[in-house]
Amino acid sequence: MAMKILILSCNTGEGHNSSAKALKAAMDARGIESEIQDTIALVSAAASRKVSDIYVYSTKSSMFERAYKIGALVSGMDVGLKSPVYLTNRFYAKKLWDHIVNGGYDAVVCVHLFPAEAITALKRQALLLKKLNFPKVPTIFVMTDYTCIPFLPETELDRYVIAHEDLVEEFVEKGIPREKVVPVGIPVSLTKERIPKEEARRLADKEFGWDDGADKGKWFLLMGGSMGFGNMGDLLERLLDKISDEDRVICICGRNDELRDGLTMDFGEDHRFKAIGYTDKVSLLMDASDVLFSKPGGITSTEAAIRNIPLVHTAPIPGLEDKNALFFHFHNMSYSTKDPRHQADVALRLCNDEAWRNRMLEAQRRNTNLHTCDDIIDLIGSMVLKDF
Repeated sequence: MAMKILILSCNTGEGHNSSAKALKAAMDARGIESEIQDTIALVSAAASRKVSDIYVYSTKSSMFERAYKIGALVSGMDVGLKSPVYLTNRFYAKKLWDHIVNGGYDAVVCVHLFPAEAITALKRQALLLKKLNFPKVPTIFVMTDYTCIPFLPETELDRYVIAHEDLVEEFVEKGIPREKVVPVGIPVSLTKERIPKEEARRLADKEFGWDDGADKGKWFLLMGGSMGFGNMGDLLERLLDKISDEDRVICICGRNDELRDGLTMDFGEDHRFKAIGYTDKVSLLMDASDVLFSKPGGITSTEAAIRNIPLVHTAPIPGLEDKNALFFHFHNMSYSTKDPRHQADVALRLCNDEAWRNRMLEAQRRNTNLHTCDDIIDLIGSMVLKDF
């Protein structure tokens, strides 16, 4: 059926945008018209940049952790008050309403809390109801972490797509109606089939280049998210001290040029090491590697599980990522520890203990959905057809 879908994101890290792009790519493949909109940019480009800057600062300080804890506390209180998050996002709701009306969209998908709060404000103002001669538009929230985030229960969307069926009770307990919860996974944009390791290494070597052959040893991939977070230096020091001369370590530093330059200065003389910036070759590097070290972001963790690579979770950004790490660790999909020495030891064990490695890979296959994007599109289609 012909549909036109609006996907609302926000520039607080690349994860939300990554899920938005994954959904759009799947819609494009099925001939469905869609648009990704940075919600805060409806106010102004400057506002969007400011929100992004505040987010980056908050994650590098203790502000994010404090805000998350306060949010979790307030979100669990039934006192009839609206959060500052709702009140702030309510201010641009009319601009969002105009965008929806002028665009003629059949459904709206939110991959971030901010637009979900704005949509809720619109609904409370009755702007999405038929009495204003505007077709009733299905609204879907897509969760990009493995927990129910603070303030989400105060939103009033029509469906909530979550990462896993084992999380349903948490969302219901927090106040999301059970009939609205759809546990089909987190949308990611990786291709479904792995490239054989030998070919992936050849392509990666052509893309990034080593000074000598690098096809015999183990490859270790370190990721700090799009912003390049994490204490990579300590882990690198311990890892390079333990691996062989044939092994290789690749650090993806994202857009954190300072981190990349610092690591290159400290370890650049070691032929086994290479630091790179932001890249769209993450799936290729995963296929080429034997173990991935990553902070437990929801998107990167899901990509790794679908890519089916042994995963060691490093120190999280406090808050949501703590929950992601716990979910993966206790579902045997990763090993989580904040100790760099322990991280290096676990990685080497994953290389040498075939039984343990295979148990982790099987748990990843068992707990991920390769068809999340298509399932979400089918959900949207059914809601549009049935007037939900």
